[in-house]
Amino acid sequence: MTSTTSMTVSIYVDADACPVKEEVVKVAERHGVAVTFVSNGGLRPSRDPMIRNVVVSKGADAADDWIVENAAANDVVITADIPLAARAVALNAHVLGPTGRPFTPETIGMAVAMRDLKQHLRETGESKGYNAGFSPQDRSRFLGELDRILRRALKSAAPG
Repeated sequence: MTSTTSMTVSIYVDADACPVKEEVVKVAERHGVAVTFVSNGGLRPSRDPMIRNVVVSKGADAADDWIVENAAANDVVITADIPLAARAVALNAHVLGPTGRPFTPETIGMAVAMRDLKQHLRETGESKGYNAGFSPQDRSRFLGELDRILRRALKSAAPG
């Protein structure tokens, strides 16, 4: 794999409260792919030229908007935010949640519907809205899935 190939694919991370930043860097380094962490603040600087931190305003969807404006088809977007995942899928990006759950054109509709239902149940008091904790199995599944998605993105970006 040449560095020219990997430069056609980038990884964008919705970095606020993302539990897999180190894993993203590990997989990206292995494939020679640049990573952009987008956050409202609090990112640790990196000396690695392949790691970029972007701090956006504190607006509700500022990080999401920045990612959608900068990501392109075949890039990889890491997010737990379902509306951002839907916007990134619409760009033809490869989208992955931090638990290793891929969001695809085939699955994003159900993910949006489930998010809306859960939000409705929370608003009506029928659900407390607790989320399951992040487990070692989630981390392991994420690593494997990110490697698989990144290989697929690089292969489709390769000339010829």
